Amino acid sequence: MDEMICVGSIGGAFGVNGEVRLKSYCAEPSDIADYAPLSTEDGARTFSVTLTRPITNGFAARLGGVATKEQADALKGVRLYVARDRLPDLPDDEYYHSDLIGLTVLDTGGTVLGKVKAVLNHGADDLLEVMGPGLKQSILLPFTLAVVPTVDLESGRIIADPPEGLL
Repeated sequence: MDEMICVGSIGGAFGVNGEVRLKSYCAEPSDIADYAPLSTEDGARTFSVTLTRPITNGFAARLGGVATKEQADALKGVRLYVARDRLPDLPDDEYYHSDLIGLTVLDTGGTVLGKVKAVLNHGADDLLEVMGPGLKQSILLPFTLAVVPTVDLESGRIIADPPEGLL
């Protein structure tokens, strides 16, 4: 199966007529509808998507095969995926989060800091959650050019210059 990329998730029912709350993880949030049909992680279900209106933190949407509030509520928390080859190619300095997860992070001296466990975004810049040897807990590394000057997908590594006091 093609590599699948998570492009959104269902936040539950919106209203009583079968609409769902749809959270988009796309750079341009409304593009999520352009990638339909979207599938569940296991590929067992696929959905056509019609965005009906913007709402707080996402969209109200109609999904194919979902006609009632109960059906919409049953999908709460379901993550929606699309085959990677259906997504656009990115410029050289942009990356899909799934490309970064698992990469080895080294400091500018070549010392291994750990591996990228997750890519987070809490409203500002992305943060790389790095977990590794010698770390009692994961660290959050700002994913900016100043802190992460090099991402080498081919060799599976990131070179980072962590801010003073982070480690």
